[in-house]
Amino acid sequence: MTPASASKKTKGEDVAIRLGEIPVPRGATHRRKRLGFGESSGHGKPSTKGHKGQRARSGPGLRPGFEGGQMPLIRRIPKRGFHHTRRVEFSIVNLKELSRFPVGSEVGPESLREAGIVRSRTNLIKILGDGGIEHPLKVKAHRFSKSALEKITAAGGTAEKLGRDFSC
Repeated sequence: MTPASASKKTKGEDVAIRLGEIPVPRGATHRRKRLGFGESSGHGKPSTKGHKGQRARSGPGLRPGFEGGQMPLIRRIPKRGFHHTRRVEFSIVNLKELSRFPVGSEVGPESLREAGIVRSRTNLIKILGDGGIEHPLKVKAHRFSKSALEKITAAGGTAEKLGRDFSC
């Protein structure tokens, strides 16, 4: 289909046009500005680089963040604290929150998210022993506190430790 036939659209007929067939308006495309190529660039002798100075010279130029010898902003701003790059985030779940599940049910990361107890999809789950549990549950989590393990087994349930799985 040519652009000429695309403009002849009849009533009730959809005419498809491809991106490569759209006519480019006159003056829409420009020649590339050739920096530093002297008189032949079409921009005169300094060819858009100004007269002399550090930025007019050949080579890689200034590094990012360089402020002409002035103390750079990144060094002027005060730094506080420490950010551990390999820190593992846990979503905390207390035993008292598990009491809403029915007797003998299997409680895992998916069921905790469905119940709205855990919101994060990426964090690992740790069960803490705050509160109590009266009925047996099969609890699956990435980590357990000692008191949580004791309370789950005392109620007749089981605690299964999951591997370090970030996909759940």
